[in-house]
Amino acid sequence: MDKCYYLAHRNPGLTTLALCLVLMCFMFVPSSLGDPTDQISSCLTFHNVDNFTTFPDTSSTPNDDRSYYYYKMLNFSIQNLRFVDPSFPKPIAIILPQSVEQIMSAVLCSTKASFKIIVRSGGHSYEGTSSISTPPFVIIDMMNLNQVTINLESETAWVEAGATLGETYYAIAKASNVHAFSAGSCPTVGVGGHIAGGGFGLLSRKYGLAADNVVDALLVDAKGQLLDRQGMGDDVFWAIRGGGGGVWGILYAWKIQLLKVPPTVTAFVVSRPGNLDHVAKLVYKWQHVAPNLRDDFYLSCFVGAGLPETKTTTTRISATFKGFYLGSKANALSFLTWAFPELTVAEEDCTEMSWIESIVFFSGLSPGSSVLELKNRYLQDKKYFKAKSDYVRTPISYAGIRAAIALLEKQPKGFVILDPYGGIMNGISSHSIAFPHRKGNLYSLQYMVEWQQHDDDKRNDYINWIRQLYTSMTPYVSWGPRAAYVNYMDFDLGVMLNSMLSTNDVVEIARVWGEKYFLHNFDRLVRAKTVIDPHNVFSNQQGIPPMSLVSIGAQKLEASS
Repeated sequence: MDKCYYLAHRNPGLTTLALCLVLMCFMFVPSSLGDPTDQISSCLTFHNVDNFTTFPDTSSTPNDDRSYYYYKMLNFSIQNLRFVDPSFPKPIAIILPQSVEQIMSAVLCSTKASFKIIVRSGGHSYEGTSSISTPPFVIIDMMNLNQVTINLESETAWVEAGATLGETYYAIAKASNVHAFSAGSCPTVGVGGHIAGGGFGLLSRKYGLAADNVVDALLVDAKGQLLDRQGMGDDVFWAIRGGGGGVWGILYAWKIQLLKVPPTVTAFVVSRPGNLDHVAKLVYKWQHVAPNLRDDFYLSCFVGAGLPETKTTTTRISATFKGFYLGSKANALSFLTWAFPELTVAEEDCTEMSWIESIVFFSGLSPGSSVLELKNRYLQDKKYFKAKSDYVRTPISYAGIRAAIALLEKQPKGFVILDPYGGIMNGISSHSIAFPHRKGNLYSLQYMVEWQQHDDDKRNDYINWIRQLYTSMTPYVSWGPRAAYVNYMDFDLGVMLNSMLSTNDVVEIARVWGEKYFLHNFDRLVRAKTVIDPHNVFSNQQGIPPMSLVSIGAQKLEASS
């Protein structure tokens, strides 16, 4: 199914003429009222966008229908409760488009009013960039654009950016029991931002990232134009795959490559609680095994003192290993017994299942959940959290691992996730897409500390603890620069303040964190941003900035001399 047929199918009556009319009619918008809320409301209504809510006026009470609906829509997709706090700025409007035409109208109405645009698909931004910005701003929430259209003949699918990973996986499995997609394990994560940041998951050692398996895309730019791969050009299509979400335009849909999986896969989760030395030895051995396993095997490691497996024991620390193998239980056990006998995985620890059942198994849903529950986009167990990330290129010494686990013992609300790289990740160029972390990386580290509302008065203690853990790992992780994963966004790496935007050095300011996320791909990303969004309509505190007009002029002058 090509993109033209897809657009016509998803947006009945949408033609080239219709697209042009959407743009032309903005020349005839009635003069807007002075109030920002009235301004955006009148423009959206004039252009037949009626699925939106605006910030309650001063006459509204917390319990009236308008306030209730506004805050319900605002908070529904905020997954990190740190950003629900009333002190954070609130959007002038939350717009939920139901067609690509409505996206285009929403963009043009927002830019006409000089409102900043925040794009939200799943709301899982670790630093709240899909829900919070500098006022005045609007949120364009993609949750109603969540259709997944499968074409088994070409082994591709068009996935609208508002679909969650769970909805995407469910649609694929409904169409075929031997096809899958390589992306993350959390079912409520939105496809739009996940793929934009790269998208690592259980199949990545076999098939690469989610972004590696994108073959086309439809993007609404800052001018309200709908662009496909050819229309946006090679540099922009390269940039939107791994260059971070919400900064290139509004991703309307991804065309993804479906991947072959066997009818039977094997999965297990084994916990190994013990004293500090016992757990340190297992983690030390894991880092020599997991990145070097065959590419159809994925073995991650979670280390923490407060993991569920430790609550009924007298020990204070545990390492939990999650294994996934594209094949039979017998083969999985054979490989593990040879490569990692210390883990002592037994036959009863392993379960054979279908690929879609393995998605449920690793999803974090409650035991006994059905495949159908992957379609539920509301995250039930929301928490407050802070996260950071690293990449490891040289095995960490036993002493280094032991020291890190000693810090984890002191904070039961903290844990570390070690995700193995290797496999095909070593064979893909670091420049093939914007995501650069390829050959030479043994594994990634995701540091996390989580807490509930009743503990929020200790928020600073938890955040200081995770920063201390991160600092202690400095001698053992990548350097020059110290790398990080953009989907685990971390404002501690630096942010762009409003006062900095007036300088001509915004690119160099952004380089501080930009090269940590994108390494040598940063400069090409800046060039792509300058092409697609030269006025920085789509931005966040760590977004890729365009070159200033002064810088562009200087470059042109240098090139002509």
